[in-house]
Amino acid sequence: MNEPSDNSRKPVVMQVVPALETGGVERGTVDMATALMNAGGQAIVVSSGGIMTRELDRCGAIHIQLPTDSKNFFKMRSNAERLKQIIGDFDVDIVHARSRAPAWSAYWATQQTGTPFITTFHATYNFTNRLKKLYNSVMTRGDRVIAISEFIADHMMQEYGTPWSRIRVIHRGINMELFDPQAIPSARLIKLASDWRLPDGVPVVMLSGRLTRWKGQILLLEALAKIDQKVVCLLVGSDQGREAYRADVEAYAKSLGLDDRVHLVGECRDMPAAYKLADVVVSASTDPEGFGRVAVEGQSLGRPVVAPRHGAAVEQITDGVDGWLFKPGDPDDLARALKNALSLNEQERADFHKRAIENARTRFSKEQMCAKTLALYNELLADKGRA
Repeated sequence: MNEPSDNSRKPVVMQVVPALETGGVERGTVDMATALMNAGGQAIVVSSGGIMTRELDRCGAIHIQLPTDSKNFFKMRSNAERLKQIIGDFDVDIVHARSRAPAWSAYWATQQTGTPFITTFHATYNFTNRLKKLYNSVMTRGDRVIAISEFIADHMMQEYGTPWSRIRVIHRGINMELFDPQAIPSARLIKLASDWRLPDGVPVVMLSGRLTRWKGQILLLEALAKIDQKVVCLLVGSDQGREAYRADVEAYAKSLGLDDRVHLVGECRDMPAAYKLADVVVSASTDPEGFGRVAVEGQSLGRPVVAPRHGAAVEQITDGVDGWLFKPGDPDDLARALKNALSLNEQERADFHKRAIENARTRFSKEQMCAKTLALYNELLADKGRA
């Protein structure tokens, strides 16, 4: 039964995502559900499930399980019918979709119910033909479209003709309490250093990201081979079954004479401690990233960060001030940036530490992301007299 439609009831926002296991999209979904509940609204999340549903339970949000991770057309149409029912049953005010397959289901449902529709455009969603571009285009069909960076906003306007008037740039936000250097006890650092068998007194260069070619692990190895200084390189991230690529990385490190300095440590469940262990944090993605959390997470802990001069990295880093940018795909320029980061003296490193933390906290906090998204919800609710 529908709740009465009056201004005394809580505004209801339904987010629709494929699943709630791990990842930036999932983290943002849970963060927004929590923020909405804290602001006096009602949050509903529809997904195929996952371990992060526990966090929704803790904040009082409602989780509804549907096969929203499926790209099967018939399941997507079936999901649309179920979403239409949920919109009616809970008197949903806004539907917010964050991924393409569930976005189509949400779009079809809101077209029938007249419910305001928001999308978040997270990546460039490569396309090789018109059909794939059509599939991607659902992420531009919201009444408002959140771009997670100016780079993504430009991409939407250039490739899909999305009008600027419907776009809102809201950078992804980092939990600054979690990534706070003062909140990480030495015991956590000692445990990781022991687990990874790090030698004392040797600088640590860390690349965080799943083990896949476009994340640039090979590029980093090429750059390290051009540096005379002895360092330990940590490649942190799961291969997610890409055993052939893992073997390629290991073989390439050996061919460069780096095998004793390069450690593929797999997945890490304590990334704040991992970042704090590093002397330099590297993002080496060969494709532009829509946002990429590595640079900001590293900055939030005061680490010197090196990243390619493309995608959203140019919005996150002021070159030479709170990080270093290098020419994408260029191992020589990456080596130059690494040498700059590794050559900081004690005072320069202390000054850099302060600048990096200030940049992350003032521009990329979870609180800012949630506040801006809630303001966007209010913008649409105001049209219904529900702000």
